[in-house]
Amino acid sequence: MYKFKKNNSTILKKAIYYMLLSALSFTFLNVFIKYLSDFSTYQKVFFRGLGSLFFTMCYLMYHKIPMLGNKKKLLITRGVLGVTSMSLFFAATNHLTIGTAVSLRYTAPIFAAILAVVFLKEKIYKLQWVFFLVAMLGVFLIKGFAAEINTIGLILVMSSAFFSGLVYVIITKIGTNDHPVVIINYFMWISVLIGGVLSINNWKVPQGNEWTLLFSLGIFGYFGQLFMTKAYQLGTVNKIVPLKYVEVIFTMILGVLWFGDVYPVLSLLGVLMVIVALVLNVFYKKKAKI
Repeated sequence: MYKFKKNNSTILKKAIYYMLLSALSFTFLNVFIKYLSDFSTYQKVFFRGLGSLFFTMCYLMYHKIPMLGNKKKLLITRGVLGVTSMSLFFAATNHLTIGTAVSLRYTAPIFAAILAVVFLKEKIYKLQWVFFLVAMLGVFLIKGFAAEINTIGLILVMSSAFFSGLVYVIITKIGTNDHPVVIINYFMWISVLIGGVLSINNWKVPQGNEWTLLFSLGIFGYFGQLFMTKAYQLGTVNKIVPLKYVEVIFTMILGVLWFGDVYPVLSLLGVLMVIVALVLNVFYKKKAKI
């Protein structure tokens, strides 16, 4: 009995370790996106996709997994929606502190839940609406007391969250019909194609370590997703999901140290309201389904 508990404890620690690595990977992705503000949004989208393609293509070829998948129309739709969400988020970082942009992007589950009611006929419980209201109040609190937030930045990042919510719906529709790496591979190919074409007229030739930073966008993005997947496979969601939001804290800290970002106390309270409300929503939704 003792050995069983010890093994469970070891597995949970490993899941926590993977989730923290995921949060750290996404944090560096976020910070480098902000740092590379001289490059166009679509050029960053292009390199984000190109850097990850190396890993997804190698994985699919090594495991001999068909790259075209089964649900081709849904896979393409997911890719286009993903690129739209990513582009809007990258654009938003030009108007917001990076920590604020990341925290507001995490409102995506709210849009996903509402869209799931429309397209998937899922149910939203009454208490979930309370959590969503608290999260949105947090958004208004951030907007009201973070002096650097402008309307353009807010619209861009909330639009990004909305399209991210649509992505969740499409992925649910795909279900287990296609391998997760096939889904990501489509997303990366579409990112390269759309980002490449749209950045042709506004292409800036990287200099020195800018090449490394641009390619690292895809590397950190890929490993962030990989570590998060491994964490979910090892640990129960309700025990490790709060660690997903550590990305916001990590990003804010680096934003302060690297860019000199300043966050008013009430703005930080708004961020906390968003995170807590969304974590509680995950816990309650899981419990309600039991």
